[in-house]
This record gives sequence, structure tokens and C-alpha cells, in this order.
Amino acid sequence: MKLTIERAALLKSLAHVQSVVERRNTIPILANVLLRAHGDGQVELVATDMDLDILEQVKCATASEGATTAPAHTLYDIVRKLPEGSEIQLDGGGAKERLIVRAGRSTFTLPALPTADFPVLASDGLPFKFSLGAAVLRSLIDRTRFAISTEETRYYLNGIYLHATQSNELAVLRAVATDGHRLARVEITLPDGATGMPGVILPRKTVLELRKLIEETEGDIGISLSDTRVRFAFDDVVLSSKLIDGTFPDYERVIPAGNDKVMEVDRRAFADAVDRVATISTEKSRAVKLTVGKGNLVLSATSPEAGSATEELEVSYGSSPIEIGFNSRYLLDITQQIEGDSAAFAMADSASPTVVHDRADGSAIYVLMPMRV
Repeated sequence: MKLTIERAALLKSLAHVQSVVERRNTIPILANVLLRAHGDGQVELVATDMDLDILEQVKCATASEGATTAPAHTLYDIVRKLPEGSEIQLDGGGAKERLIVRAGRSTFTLPALPTADFPVLASDGLPFKFSLGAAVLRSLIDRTRFAISTEETRYYLNGIYLHATQSNELAVLRAVATDGHRLARVEITLPDGATGMPGVILPRKTVLELRKLIEETEGDIGISLSDTRVRFAFDDVVLSSKLIDGTFPDYERVIPAGNDKVMEVDRRAFADAVDRVATISTEKSRAVKLTVGKGNLVLSATSPEAGSATEELEVSYGSSPIEIGFNSRYLLDITQQIEGDSAAFAMADSASPTVVHDRADGSAIYVLMPMRV
């Protein structure tokens, strides 16, 4: 394999693929990226951690076809440190157990492992196929990923649950995430091809890598899935992943329907006030108390070490007074997802879950468990 490629193009693709490669690997080949040069002026970069695979194609000038592998993080660091505008030559494969990287007066020789050792990526049948606009997929991820659980023992909560369902007699694609303390539920019109799809749990790592990859793309994302795997294809990238093998809990049971104490508040003013008052709350609990009366909200926090803080806000509220406490970090996470000017908090009492709505967007609801303060 011998090719010449622009530094910027190689760096962008290596940034994507090396991100999938784990820093610590018991299987040496999994620390490597597979480079495969084709005669049509394309080089394929492939990486996997056995659960998540990424394949990206980049334009290059191919002198001779072939394939090799190289340490992903080392190669990325080398390319990152080369001068901008460099033309990079890659020479390896065949009988050579090494990859030679040349740019200007710099030459690096990296150890290569046999391409035969590289895992064959699964290409099993994915019967359900549909597409989503990049902006729509970004929004689905952004408005739910903050609620993904990081508790490994409840592994079935370590991702976003994506499923087809009915909402007000409309077919929708719904994304749900929860960590037991808060829940995010967002839905969009069911795309063509998604009818009858199984409910799937996208792993946290897959969600985070996908979100980075689609940051700058504006086209459609092709999504193919079965009940065990999912694949996302767009531009020159294919990301495929195993799904979490578990049953997502019946989240509908934790969304209260009868919360009748509704407070409407300016989202930005509320978030800023929570942030200021939470400066005083203890690092461990981050507790903030909301005391709500007619037209008025008092936010307060106290801690033995740091003292106390209060701030008043005007709100729209006409029910009986209520005091309720929340983790300030969770409050801020939710208010950051609300795109409209106004947030509505539907409460029942100080011990029951609160439902938060975006007044400008009925497609998303958030549920927040209170805490004792």
C-alpha cells in the first residue's frame, strides 16, 4: 500500500476513528486502525472495539493498492503535530510489518500488525431502514442524552431507548433516557420505513460518538437496524454498533398525569437564578429549594460551610403554595434543553415527580424526582 493524502483530510478522519479505539486493550489488534487503499483514489479507515465499528472513506492519491494496520492513537498524534498543509505519504502493507509515514523532512516508522488479525465487521441483515435529517437526529440526542444513566449495574439504562409508538393517535418515533432521578422523553413523526421496528437501546458510547460525527453534516442520516445491531450511514462514514441486550423499563408509569399545580417561568431567568443560588449548596447534594406562591417563586439554598442564598422571581402560578427541593444540576440540565422562552413545571406535592414542559414545543417532556431539603 502506498498513497499520498492531505493532512487536513487524514486528520479529520483519524480524529473520528481513533475516538472509538479504547486506550487500554487486552487484544493488541483493537488498538490499531485498518488502512485500506483502493485504486479509485480512496483510502478506508476502520476501527472497532468489538461493540462499535466505524468505517470512513477519504480521498487520496493511490500509488499502489493494499492494506495495513497501525496504532490508532499514535498515528493520530503524529498527523496532529505535522504542519498544516502537509502532504503525507503512507507506505506499508504486503510483507512489511510496519507503516512508514513521511511528511516534508519528517519520517516515522510505526509497527504494524497483520491485517488478517483485524476483526471482520458484522454485516448481518438489518431489515428496518429509514432516514432522519441530521438536525433532527442532533436534537433527539441533545434533548435526551443528559439523562442517560452511568450506573453500570443497571446496564439497560446506559443508553437511549428508541421505539415506534402512538401519541394522540399519531405514529411517532420516541427517544427516552432515564437514570432514575430524571427522565427525558422526546418524539418526532415516525419516518417512512420505521413502522414495526423493534424497540432498541442505543449504548451511551454509540450515542456520544454519533453526536460528534454528525456535528457538521447537514444531509440525511440513513439508519438501518435489527433487534441486535444498528448502523448509521452519512457522507463517507458508516458507524455500526451492537445494541444493549436488555429490557427498558416501563417509563410511562413514572410520568405523572394528575399534577395540577402548574408554575410558568421565564426559562433563562430561572436557569440563571438556580445557577447563582446553587453556588451555596453543598457539592454532594447540590440541593435547591423552590418555595412557590401566587405569582412568586423563592429559590433558596443553605449549607453549613458556605452559608445561605435566596433569590426571588416573578412566575405565573395560581394554585396553593408548595415547597419542593431539587438537585440544581438536574434542573439546569433540563432547562438547557428547553428552546422556548417559557418553562412549565407541573407539580403535585413535595414528594412526587414533577413534569417539566417546553411551552414552545410539545414534543418533549421531562420528569424530575424531588429531593428532601
